[in-house]
Amino acid sequence: MSKDKNRFEMLAKTFFALEEVLARELASIGGEDIKLLNRAVSFTGTKETMYRANLELRTALRILKPIHSFSVHDDTELYNETKRFAWEKYLTPQTTFAIDSFVHSENFNHANYVALKVKDAIVDQLRTVYGERPNVELEHPDLRLNVHISDEQCTISVDSSGNSLHKRGYRIGQGLAPINEVLAAGMILLTGWNGQSNFVDPMCGSGTFLMEAATIAYNIAPGMKITEFGFMRWNDWDENLWKNIVDAAKSREREFNDTIMGFDESADAITIAKDNIKNAELGWKILVKAGKFQELTPDMLPDGGVVMINPPYGERFSTTDTEKLYKEIGNVLKQNFNGFSVWIISSNKEALKSIGLKTSRKLLLYNGSLECKFHNFQIYKGSKKTKYEHAQEGEQK
Repeated sequence: MSKDKNRFEMLAKTFFALEEVLARELASIGGEDIKLLNRAVSFTGTKETMYRANLELRTALRILKPIHSFSVHDDTELYNETKRFAWEKYLTPQTTFAIDSFVHSENFNHANYVALKVKDAIVDQLRTVYGERPNVELEHPDLRLNVHISDEQCTISVDSSGNSLHKRGYRIGQGLAPINEVLAAGMILLTGWNGQSNFVDPMCGSGTFLMEAATIAYNIAPGMKITEFGFMRWNDWDENLWKNIVDAAKSREREFNDTIMGFDESADAITIAKDNIKNAELGWKILVKAGKFQELTPDMLPDGGVVMINPPYGERFSTTDTEKLYKEIGNVLKQNFNGFSVWIISSNKEALKSIGLKTSRKLLLYNGSLECKFHNFQIYKGSKKTKYEHAQEGEQK
């Protein structure tokens, strides 16, 4: 454990199955004492680490700083222990605040009730100190608090992010089923793609995979277009430190010489994707075209790389139509995507079987509340055996 008095404990929230990816990201920005948790990673760092985490982490939803932990068995104990804390360190009567709460405990059934009790305790404690109370502001509070109760342990944290970090600031329109930006980035990183080859999304919708891939390829910090973070309203906000961190992140941006390309059969989706990409200032870095997946041919595609597909799961289609679509996807992949590593996410496990290709890897992910499989297919010219035999012949020569 680091003995640096300037270091403190933090918690980065993420999605299921992205914990290891997030841990690697944290190590790259100076996080220490890194521990994998359920949909979260704990770590220690300095104020600089916290600022960088919010700006640079692709797979973090929020960066929390725990400030008060205690055992709790009922609402009276929750109120009393919360009220015992010196909230004047963080709040004044002129400070607005909001509370997010998460509960997994037999002693508490409703997260909203927990948030209400904590709010009451904070207000009563500050009224004792100042003679007046601060106001709750749900949309743009000066301080956002996070209350987490797991079994009999309660932790109250200040939220350094403010809004969820998946709100990158580039999306101005979305399609029917947009994927969360943090999940999209995590999926790309799970494939091992790091901007060293082509990237194609043949069902790109509003362009989330494409934009996340572009920021990885060019090493653009994902929070670069976010205009305000929670820590910017804190008493110890260091504007000069933040400016130096942003400048350093910009200096680490790099060139990318391959292709990032997206297609979609919906002209409306392509229009939305182009608007989002333009707003993200990535217009010259990403190619998007209208086109049906079934009509894509090798001459329309770059030479190999990674393909990411988030096809319809079947909520608006019959079972027969969905399985037919997935079978068509498999046929097109076999015929026209030689040399690509293809990754497909879907909650429709039966439809995935209709693709008719051998799966190289299978991962479990959640897209919102939907349990999904994330499958990898390696597409070779001829059979995998033939490719291996040709490689062996080359080595012998």
